[in-house]
Amino acid sequence: MSSLRFNAVQEASKRTPVEVENPGKLPSEYFGKNVFNRAQMSKYLSKETMDIVLAAIDMGTTLHREIADHVAAGMKMWAIEMGATHYTHWFQPLTEGTAEKHDSFIDYLNGPDSSIIERFSGKVLAQQEPDASSFPSGGIRNTFEARGYTAWDPSSPAFIMDDTICIPTVFISYTGEALDYKTPLLKSLSAVDKASVDVCRFFYPEVRKVYSYLGWEQEYFLVDSALCAVRPDLSLTERTLMGHDSAKNQQLEDHYFGAIPPRVASFMKEVEFEAYKYGIPLKTRHNEVAPNQYELAPIYGETNLSVDQNLLVMTLMRKIAVKHNFKLLLHEKPFAGINGSGKHCNWSLCTDTGIGLFTPGKTAHENLLFVTFLVNTLMAVKKHDGLLKASIMSATNAHRLGANEAPPAIISVFLGKQISAVLDKIESSSDDDDITVDELKLMKLGVAHIPEVLVDNTDRNRTSPFAFTGNRFEFRAVGSSANCSAAMIALNSTVAAQLISFKNDIDKKVSDGMKTEEAIFDTLRSYIRESKSIRFEGNGYSNEWELEANERGLNCEKSVPLIYDSYTSEESVKMFESIGVLNQKELHARNEVKWETYTKKIQIEARVLGDLCLNHIIPVATEYQSMLLDNLYKMRMVFEKDKAEKLSKEDAALIEEIAEHISAIKLNVDDMVEARKLANKIEDTREKAITYQDKVEVFFNTIRYHVDKLELIVDNRMWTLPKYRELLFIS
Repeated sequence: MSSLRFNAVQEASKRTPVEVENPGKLPSEYFGKNVFNRAQMSKYLSKETMDIVLAAIDMGTTLHREIADHVAAGMKMWAIEMGATHYTHWFQPLTEGTAEKHDSFIDYLNGPDSSIIERFSGKVLAQQEPDASSFPSGGIRNTFEARGYTAWDPSSPAFIMDDTICIPTVFISYTGEALDYKTPLLKSLSAVDKASVDVCRFFYPEVRKVYSYLGWEQEYFLVDSALCAVRPDLSLTERTLMGHDSAKNQQLEDHYFGAIPPRVASFMKEVEFEAYKYGIPLKTRHNEVAPNQYELAPIYGETNLSVDQNLLVMTLMRKIAVKHNFKLLLHEKPFAGINGSGKHCNWSLCTDTGIGLFTPGKTAHENLLFVTFLVNTLMAVKKHDGLLKASIMSATNAHRLGANEAPPAIISVFLGKQISAVLDKIESSSDDDDITVDELKLMKLGVAHIPEVLVDNTDRNRTSPFAFTGNRFEFRAVGSSANCSAAMIALNSTVAAQLISFKNDIDKKVSDGMKTEEAIFDTLRSYIRESKSIRFEGNGYSNEWELEANERGLNCEKSVPLIYDSYTSEESVKMFESIGVLNQKELHARNEVKWETYTKKIQIEARVLGDLCLNHIIPVATEYQSMLLDNLYKMRMVFEKDKAEKLSKEDAALIEEIAEHISAIKLNVDDMVEARKLANKIEDTREKAITYQDKVEVFFNTIRYHVDKLELIVDNRMWTLPKYRELLFIS
């Protein structure tokens, strides 16, 4: 066996679980220990300052600079007591990850010749100035226009990582445009809050605020670090660009919810221990469907905070995986032929009075409110299905969608038979009808004819990208490596815009003489008819659904670069600008970043694939071919001609088959390199991304086919790359 592969397999096979120290008997003893949360603020801030900060967090009021000075003083005192020596503004540039620049608390007391002191002012807390030209900006910032600002987001608490206090911030350009995910996310949350409150007041005038909630489910793979180290494709792209199926993978369905391997359980424990210190309420952990695939999920949280916590968890997972001799893979499709990894985003809305707007109620009044928000969400998805798809699409997620239980790249909504029956009955009713649905516990109601709906009112549909699951919607199409913000910005924005449209429709009908409840019911009935094409209860994987979806007028585009066009469509620009979330310049800039990122990822994969083929696969296959030729020559030297020909016939056929695969690999790699050179000459980022998809990426599967065939032929002892059976079943 290849010495590197053999040593890696041996090393991985001998691993034992890393011992993990429990930081406390109960999570409640240390939960939020590293976070400057409300409990810590109450200890280090005056009551007056505390009240002002909480008003800013809960109601969005503005914090003045003098208050920032008070907060900074308390935050510094807490941080130093916790052992922190540095601070950083922690922000979310358009890279899907996070960024931070650490500065020490130290400063001169009175000048260069004086002693030093620890300083941290409100000015430093509130604003910093990173180099905006060094992050993706889509042309908003050039190299010679470097100024950009990070600004404190008080609604997400600061936390201590190692020796540094991290302050969640937005990131904007000198000219005011958003260069990050948090800025438009916060704006979208404000928009859906205001629009939802206006609609809620048709039912409950006392509602003052509506919160968007997010519960993410993080799927991931763990591969032994020694095995990963000798797979350049995994190390550089986080996915296997080649590799034949293992004889056993997930077909026995024996991994899902199975006993967690000891090494993995140790890793999971430490992730949970650390997450609890950061106030992240991880609730669930389990084996996923594919071998060496796992999942964790927290209790629901407010969307902005939940997004920050997901980014922090991914950081913690990467660090802790190294300690446990694992490589964490967050790529959506690291292995062909088995399940990929998603990040299901469970989304809901709730009032400050405790009403879940997607929770079916027990009275006609409550259920009319429920149906109102349900149907308006259907309308939002119907109007902007292309945008929602663009919000979750990437070069990596494209491999997952529509494959091995992942939802298809066509956005539709699954409601379940019972909820669908309710909407169908409303659609077909007249003003004088009473609505009854036999499957439900019914009440004959006089208000808008809405029946009582049970909480357990829907089944599950794994093929649906956007499914109603009882009291929330599950956006299943979001990718494992993604920043949840992108999907949440699109979702909250489209729903906000739709609710504004709904209120305008109601106000007009009321001004024309309709009663409010009558106007609501009449509008909902028309919306149900209009949005019916987005509802689908069947198998999203079927070829028939793709044909039907196309006939329904849904967005069926599969090309990643073309899918991004939905961001800058006339409808999207109008929608985003109307609610003040993103302007046309920002939307076009973000698409420039998306196209450029797509191109670079395909470019990297193409270069790695070519390198592996020319420096690993072809030399090994040629060496094995030479061994067969040598054996063939020796047989002809030893045996008589007729017997030698008979004995060597199979060897000759095998030599010829290897030669054909080698030739095909070399030819396709050469053509791929030339296609890449031509694509690199294109200056327009959109056209370049399209060319990389149509002219470069098209070689990947062909090259892989021939490499995987050689893997089955070449002597196992000579093959240099760890195989699927080793990557997936050594844990």
